[in-house]
Parts: sequence; C-alpha cells; structure tokens
Amino acid sequence: MKATCAATSWSELPDTLSPLARAAGAARVAFKRRAGETVLDTLYQQGCAKLRLPRLETGAWPCAVTVNTVGGLTGGDRLSLEARWGEATRATLAAQAAERIYRSPDGRAARVETRLVLDAGACGEWLPQETILFQGGRLDRDLTVEMAGDASFLGLEMLVFGRVAMGEVVTQGAFRDGWRIRRDGRLVYADALVLGDALVRDRLAPAGLREAGALATIIAVRPDGERLLEPIRALLADQPLAGASAWDGLLAVRLLTPDGAALRRLVVACLSVLRTPRALPRVWLC
Repeated sequence: MKATCAATSWSELPDTLSPLARAAGAARVAFKRRAGETVLDTLYQQGCAKLRLPRLETGAWPCAVTVNTVGGLTGGDRLSLEARWGEATRATLAAQAAERIYRSPDGRAARVETRLVLDAGACGEWLPQETILFQGGRLDRDLTVEMAGDASFLGLEMLVFGRVAMGEVVTQGAFRDGWRIRRDGRLVYADALVLGDALVRDRLAPAGLREAGALATIIAVRPDGERLLEPIRALLADQPLAGASAWDGLLAVRLLTPDGAALRRLVVACLSVLRTPRALPRVWLC
C-alpha cells in the first residue's frame, strides 16, 4: 500500500487561527482554631493552581504551599489565591518554587491576584519565593490584605530580572506590582511599582533601580513593628541599595541587589530577624 500526504504551505492556512490556550487557576484556603490549635477549615483548588499542606514540624506554624502546575506564566495566563486566617489562628503561606514569567507572544500580561484576610488576633505570613521575569515577560500583580486591628501580618514579594548565571540580560518586558493593606478597614499601606517596556531605561534612571538585577519588598504589620526597625537597619548597614522605615506599627523594607542569589541571602537574613525563633518553611531550604 502506498502512503501519500498533502503538504500545506503557510500561505494556504486560514487567516484566523485558534487562539493559544491560556493557563488559569484559582485556589482558596482558610484556617480555624480548634482545641487550641490552628487547623485547616477550607481548601479549594481549580485549574493549574494547587495547594499542598506538608507535615507539620515541631514548633512550626501550619504551612500551605502554593503550586503552579504549568511551571510558569506568559501573556494572558491568570492565577488567583484567596486565604483567610480565622480568629487567633497562626499559619504561613509559601510557594513551592520560584515563579517564572516567560516572554509574552502577543503583548498581553500574565495576571496574578492574591487576597488575604486576617481575623481578630490572627498571625499570617505570605512568603512566596522569587518571581523571575524573562526577556519579554509581562506581569500584572496585585496583593490585597484585609486585617483586624490586633492581627499581625508578614508579607514578601521578590522580583529577579532573568537568570544571571546563564548570562541572560532582560531589556524588554513590563511589570506592575500593587500592594494594598487595610487595618480595621483603614488603608495603612499602598504601593505601586511600575516598570514599562523599556526596562533597561527604567532600571538606569536616577529614580529607577540603579542597575539592580533583583528587588524585594518586605512588610510587617504588628504591634511591635516599629521596635523591629533598628535590628533591620543594623542588618542592612552595609547595603547601599537597601532601606527600612517604620510607622504606626508597620515596618517596610525595600531591598535592591545585583542578582537573585544576593537578594535571597539578604531576604533570608531579614526574615530570620522578623521570625525569630521560627525556622523558614522547608520549601525555602530545598
């Protein structure tokens, strides 16, 4: 039997092709107090967004670990996460690995939304690992925190421009990162970092990133937030592109470093001060 096949040239393809498939995921988790301990109350996951709860270590808070099963995001992908800490609960949210933002083929941005709610007396932590922005990557990200007046919150976001060890240089892309934290309904922290398409120009600008290859923001909202300022400033004394401020029980830390490895070391040092005596989640140590 003779097999035949017909060749089709690109010019013969239809003008309108099916759009590329886009990743979408949503996850929700909630904690409650039972018999004096923090336990899981709600767990929901959909699409590529997953949540895992590792075995609890002695002396550690319960930890929910986010997992993006598609291994990275590109233009048009969407992820959302909602978490709630019930009254007097204590728990950590972390990420299994660094999030990768790949080149957008159509100019659209990947969209990531995180909403955290802390009820009375709760202590919550949001400790994802690095977000790596590849050449041509575009990311639009929002973090919203609603917390009771006597709750405590520690949050972190890190951004790394490409993989320095592989010689990558990011010159094109876009990034927007928005923070909103409300305490008893009152806005106590708002921040928006926007880097446009000409990333290299924005990074070299006098009010830009001073050629830094990585950056991080750490926010602690707790009754003794201002007391933490001096230990953090002492830690950052030899870091010319890092600083910290505190007011009304809120500590804000901004870190700029040459690369992701230096940023991670500095972030771990800051978290060691802010989380004493508890160790980092195990996923951070892999």
